[in-house]
Amino acid sequence: MRTPSHRPRGHQIRTRRTLGHAIGATVAASAAVLALVAPAVAADAAQRNQTTGASGAVETDTTTHAGATTAQERNRINAYWTPERMKLAGALVPEITPVPEDDNTPDDPRPLPANTPDSGAVWTHNGAVEKNVGRLFFTFSDGYDGSCTATVVTSANRSTVVTAAHCLRGVGSPSADDTWNHNFYFVPGYRNGTKPLGGFTLRTMATSSHWNADPDTTESSDIAVAGYDTAFLVANPATGGRPLADVTGSQRIGFSQPVEGEFVHAFGYPNYGLNDPGDKYVGSRMIHCAATTHPGPKAPLLWGETCDMSAGSSGGPHLAHFDTRTGTGTVVGVTTTDEELAGGQAPMLYATRFGDSAHHLYDWAQPR
Repeated sequence: MRTPSHRPRGHQIRTRRTLGHAIGATVAASAAVLALVAPAVAADAAQRNQTTGASGAVETDTTTHAGATTAQERNRINAYWTPERMKLAGALVPEITPVPEDDNTPDDPRPLPANTPDSGAVWTHNGAVEKNVGRLFFTFSDGYDGSCTATVVTSANRSTVVTAAHCLRGVGSPSADDTWNHNFYFVPGYRNGTKPLGGFTLRTMATSSHWNADPDTTESSDIAVAGYDTAFLVANPATGGRPLADVTGSQRIGFSQPVEGEFVHAFGYPNYGLNDPGDKYVGSRMIHCAATTHPGPKAPLLWGETCDMSAGSSGGPHLAHFDTRTGTGTVVGVTTTDEELAGGQAPMLYATRFGDSAHHLYDWAQPR
């Protein structure tokens, strides 16, 4: 395992196929690991949001964080994310990393035949997914930049985005300086350093409060394999006041139980080729995978399919019932990790499938 000096505690890098900065240690999803989230974890009570479950009992499983809430902050973040900075987000040593060349793989307007397996290729078939999936950029507490993948989902406020929790924060107190990333910026339809539909700052966000655990005793990977690697963000409107989904459209979201052998399409912006010439992805274009999904042998709460995406694809959508003609489906989970953490024969891409915790977060986001 390798931990670069420019990642704060709890934000660890593993190998070439690492799917984000937080899922660091390789752990088996044993009963002990899965049980670690059962006790209440220490958190700032003022930052927890209470939700009411189906039984009527009050549950506290939501920790919120403010984003860009002023015009000055929104303007600063928008100016910060230049084309070159976006292209190099995710580079471990950006000062000496060459800016990647554009990926000009030609588009193919013909729809991909249904249920066609794909272990990893540039998505060239247009459709709604090219507008409502994008790169989520951020800056670590030490000043280095990273990126994940995120998706606009249907919501009452037409401004809700879903990604992986480890893309927003590490394990620790929500009030600690190095727990949350900053400079969050969502670029739907990102391609080769451009913002085809504009860039969006985020005004608020939330994760499960299980991430508030003590980082001295709990790894990010522990929280992930226990099924809590989901986060929701609420975007500021576009210039002129239009809500995000009015610009991009949205994907449906579902909270049903995983189905063994279900055919799922995954999308993401892997970028570990910035750091390893053996990895073919540098974040320039959106990558697509499609296959039947199965639970992880070492992490049965994570469900995955054959796919060679690497770091940067974290938070990307896994869509069921995906229509390759329209590019629409139902987001049922977000990319969390690969086979090193969850098991299975490489290459595999695993998602946190949405359950009650994700539903609570989604309900929190909708009226904001």
